[in-house]
Amino acid sequence: MKSSLFQLDKIIDLEKWHKLQDSLALVTKMAIITVDYKGVPVTKHSYCQSFCQSVRKDPSLSPYCQKCDARGGLEAVRLNKPYIYLCHFNIIDIAIPIIVDNQYIGALMAGQIKLRDAGQPPQLEQIVTRPSNSETNKKIKTLKQDYHSLPTLSYEEVTTIADMLSHLCNYIVEEAITKTSTIDMYKKALSMDVAEHPVKDSVINSDLPLRNIQAIQHELSNTLIENKIKQTTTNEFRSTNTLLQPAFDYIYHHKNKNITLSEMAKLCHISPSYFSRVFVKETGENFSVFVSRLKIEWAKQLLETTDLPIHQISDELGFCDSGYFIKTFKKFEAITPTVYRTVYQEKHTGVK
Repeated sequence: MKSSLFQLDKIIDLEKWHKLQDSLALVTKMAIITVDYKGVPVTKHSYCQSFCQSVRKDPSLSPYCQKCDARGGLEAVRLNKPYIYLCHFNIIDIAIPIIVDNQYIGALMAGQIKLRDAGQPPQLEQIVTRPSNSETNKKIKTLKQDYHSLPTLSYEEVTTIADMLSHLCNYIVEEAITKTSTIDMYKKALSMDVAEHPVKDSVINSDLPLRNIQAIQHELSNTLIENKIKQTTTNEFRSTNTLLQPAFDYIYHHKNKNITLSEMAKLCHISPSYFSRVFVKETGENFSVFVSRLKIEWAKQLLETTDLPIHQISDELGFCDSGYFIKTFKKFEAITPTVYRTVYQEKHTGVK
């Protein structure tokens, strides 16, 4: 994972994230704030309790709150799961690590509640102790009413909420990382050959809403293939029958699709039977043979110019499985894709 992906503000839309955070805080009755992997807040507190607001503003008490946040986050990372602990006021707090692909990228800090079943909770660690002094005790007395106003939950409710927040946040961030990585790859692929693919450039237009991740990945796959396949013997087919040209354009621009005759007939606004007749007249081959031969030519170019495994080439060219791809390749070339690649490499490198 690149270092840039560690920055939560680069991965997620913080404005939308904060709205979600506010909603979660309202539903769970917990105050919530999000911090990055360094422990620095990337959002404001959602529904910070008045008692904690006052404590965190006090210069003599605030450092103990910061120590609780820091130590709680570190313990959560060490355990690789939500860590429930007591702050220096014996208030329940939770550190929920956001970990994607074993990489710690931040945490959700939740809590500011008291246990309803305080007489029988499990042994929770008070990770920071604060020495008592007369000045501090005097300040705390003025906050007594706010302290008693803190929300109360059972320990079971606390653990359920912690697990829910952990699953939800990690899922959202992981999906956001996937989307970010895919879009970055897509932009790079388009920049290689943007002149030849002007239509696809609109996909990354920042003024347009993003497509769902599967659609982007399909577009990316097709673009990468376009950039790898050489324009030699497989230059796009220009039909003398303009009626068929939409089908040829589609076939050449969707190399990763499993294309059927019926779909192409519909695209050309003619019946399948008529499409079949004019297609044979135009190409000298029936539709399935023409498409298969074309895909094998593209496969040969990928075998020659890339290290892609056979199963991936099969997938990228729309074959239903690698076994069928190998069978089709052998039908046209009399050898398997693996043998073809080996022979080609020996011929052009002199290495056997």
